Amino acid sequence: MSYFRNKTVWITGASSGIGEALVRALAKEQVNLILSSRKETELRRVQKDNGLNDTNCLILPLDLAETAEVGLLTKKAIAKFGKIDILINNGGVSQRSFALDTPLDVDRKIMEVNFFGTVALTKSLLPYMIEQNGGKIVVISSITGKFGFYLRSAYAASKHALHGFFESVRLELREKNITVLMVCPGKIATNISLNAMTAAGVANNKMDPSLSDATSAESCAAQILKGISTGKQEIGIGNGKEKQALWFKRIFPGFFSKMIAKQKIE
Repeated sequence: MSYFRNKTVWITGASSGIGEALVRALAKEQVNLILSSRKETELRRVQKDNGLNDTNCLILPLDLAETAEVGLLTKKAIAKFGKIDILINNGGVSQRSFALDTPLDVDRKIMEVNFFGTVALTKSLLPYMIEQNGGKIVVISSITGKFGFYLRSAYAASKHALHGFFESVRLELREKNITVLMVCPGKIATNISLNAMTAAGVANNKMDPSLSDATSAESCAAQILKGISTGKQEIGIGNGKEKQALWFKRIFPGFFSKMIAKQKIE
């Protein structure tokens, strides 16, 4: 973990789940942290719970669906710490609705949060990373960024879009010392299903029943940080079946289609 010492790390979606677990792990190091999400009260709680203060931690509330402020927030972050070494794009929203039942405005909202919000924040920060001669962009995608699944049409689309965009960015900025890590988690023990968007555009408020064998947020965070420190370009996180699914999708797409169709709809 000494890799992160004296670095400045900006984490979106930092008020819960994977984001909070990342804060918990990084707070043990001599790291400057910038914490963002829509919920300022929860960000303050995360700051306090992890022994952080206003010297080593900056709270920047951010709604990824509203990108007009990202430039100003980036300037505040740079003014506070002088540089941003690592941006972890973790904020986002999931989905629990069939494609045919989901109005286009809900599809657009999911894309705004998961794709355009992430792209806008990254674009606002990249000129500073280029000026400081390097930086790392981490994108928390999903196993659904590799294949579609029941009740996830817009969510899967937003995650697929992230791969296309950031793999292009990786190529374009490779000579600027900018690296990109794509993270593809499977089931993680968080509240993501509670906050997932339904066809009505409101929170699902139901926990997925299949989380009994989910990877813990702490384990997920540890694997993400290891991926960052070892210079990985993409990592998959999940149980054996989830990692096997990624392999089958790539090598045996026909067999995979039959296998995934038999999964529970939830």
